[in-house]
Amino acid sequence: MYPWGDLRRYNSYAGYFRRLFGERVQKLSVDAGFSCPNRDGTVGRGGCTFCDNAAFTPSYCCPSKSIRQQIGEGIEFHARRYRTATRYLVYFQSFSNTYAPLERLRELYDEALANPAVAGIVVGTRPDCVDEEKLDYFAKLAQTHYVALEYGIESTSDATLRAVNRGHDFATAVQAVRMTAERGISVGAHFILGLPGQSDEMLVAQTAAINALPLTTVKFHQLQLFRGTPLAAEYDAAPGRFRFWTLEEYLDLFVDILRHLRPDLVVERFASEAPPRYRYGPSWGSVRNEQLWALLEKRLEALDTYQGEFFVPLPAFNRISGCL
Repeated sequence: MYPWGDLRRYNSYAGYFRRLFGERVQKLSVDAGFSCPNRDGTVGRGGCTFCDNAAFTPSYCCPSKSIRQQIGEGIEFHARRYRTATRYLVYFQSFSNTYAPLERLRELYDEALANPAVAGIVVGTRPDCVDEEKLDYFAKLAQTHYVALEYGIESTSDATLRAVNRGHDFATAVQAVRMTAERGISVGAHFILGLPGQSDEMLVAQTAAINALPLTTVKFHQLQLFRGTPLAAEYDAAPGRFRFWTLEEYLDLFVDILRHLRPDLVVERFASEAPPRYRYGPSWGSVRNEQLWALLEKRLEALDTYQGEFFVPLPAFNRISGCL
């Protein structure tokens, strides 16, 4: 038995919710029609060089439909695929889901939580799209429902963030995570592994900065190029700047990251797959997420290692503040 309470060698997202709710809880995505300050000129234009929201948005998500309708269709879709799920978390996934006046946020999130099958919400957004007032609202919701804010951080390196036109620095992410956690709201973070200029050593080393953040959950995935994005054009111009792992190489890298990762951090994802019609450049082909998890577990067992094996705790005040 590992510190997170089960026999898996990593702190799994499914296990986290079984411990929290006592049953399976299924996540379902909705598109609330938000935009992004890195597209409309507030922060920048054109968005992040890697971004194509359509590549990871389920087909039933459509901003022309109400949140209520999308939830109903999502429950029907998942009921066919995951028959054991009876409670759901509504995942506001596309673009920056706190990028609107507070009154608009209240309308959308109250509508989602009105469904009796909905146990809570997960809100994907940018670190530069929250403020005290909005976080106070989410903290109030969190008193009666599961509420998580999931920040796209992507990298702890400011040079990398500038290179992909992210529009914020790592200090902005640290501040947003800290402000959210201080209110008792669950906090998630998303990181892309393999952006131009990142070495394997950098990706393992940034785990120390991730560990220092008061996060609940974390997502990683390998860089995937999407057709028509600025990053795909950069690849065409200078493919030597890019690092693409074979699946075996990536498993080795992620095991190394996992060994250094804080044991209480819940790992929601370590790799991803996009539909073939969006993919551009090198890929692993059609490898399903469940296959990836099975391969990771086999690799951890073969090496007799586990999440946090090499983790060295920081002083408590450093971890809470995010200071290194």
